[in-house]
Amino acid sequence: MHLNKPYTGSLAFFIVLLTMPLGHAAMIIMEKAFGHEYIYHAAVLLGLIGFILVIWGAILNQDTKSSFMGLFGGLFIWTGWIEFAYVYYAHRFEVAPLIENGEVVTKPEYLIMPSSVGFWVVMLLFYLFSTKSGCRFFNWLQEKLKIRKATKLQPLTHNFAITTFVELMAVLWTFYLVLLFVYDPRFFGDRHPVTYIVAFGSLLWSGYLFINLLRIKSLGYAMRYAIPTVIIFWNFVEILGRWNLFKEIWIEPGKYTKEIVVIFLIFVALLLFVLFDRKKKSKT
Repeated sequence: MHLNKPYTGSLAFFIVLLTMPLGHAAMIIMEKAFGHEYIYHAAVLLGLIGFILVIWGAILNQDTKSSFMGLFGGLFIWTGWIEFAYVYYAHRFEVAPLIENGEVVTKPEYLIMPSSVGFWVVMLLFYLFSTKSGCRFFNWLQEKLKIRKATKLQPLTHNFAITTFVELMAVLWTFYLVLLFVYDPRFFGDRHPVTYIVAFGSLLWSGYLFINLLRIKSLGYAMRYAIPTVIIFWNFVEILGRWNLFKEIWIEPGKYTKEIVVIFLIFVALLLFVLFDRKKKSKT
């Protein structure tokens, strides 16, 4: 699907951007709606739906459709099978939240997530030493570390759904770990200069990526490129929320129902616009 630039990139950016607050809100709504007894059943089902979407998209392997399936399938798997898995084990073993000034600043599930850093290193090594990446950052690392000269790297088979899905998992995982490590007072703390560097560095980095995103004509490619652009930008948003510079309405959806509904309606409107625009172009 081809739209006029910079129209395509902007559309992709805002679709992916709106999944961030909606994803946070959906997780909290699920916990409230299903209760402790049934929430994990719902989480398993949500992850299964995501798994089916990713496999379906991989079989179709069509640029735009498969990219959307990889995105939403990945979001469902991340929420249902990854985040709620941490919630389950944190609650099962009674991990206490991090409390500052009488308020919960980090939930139990996020306190145990940094323990996955070793698996993250395994993933990093695989992408650095076994494949030519479509990511400019990985390309830069491979050039600077002379990896391409030392090894004969081959590109992975390009499947739109799987590429989108794995990219989403990798980038989400990476920056969850980054934020959790910089928030940890034993390492840095949320007011440490390193945290400021991460916050404003993410803003500048995402700005650079957004400029590149505006040059992309293909919606499928734009959706894939928007994933790191949005998640890196969201680091800045998350840290501002941690500093209490604005109210994170998506962590209290019951209190800010109208605002969440408005965000959801905008999100649906953007998706419907893409759907109808695509049908219109297929007829012409």
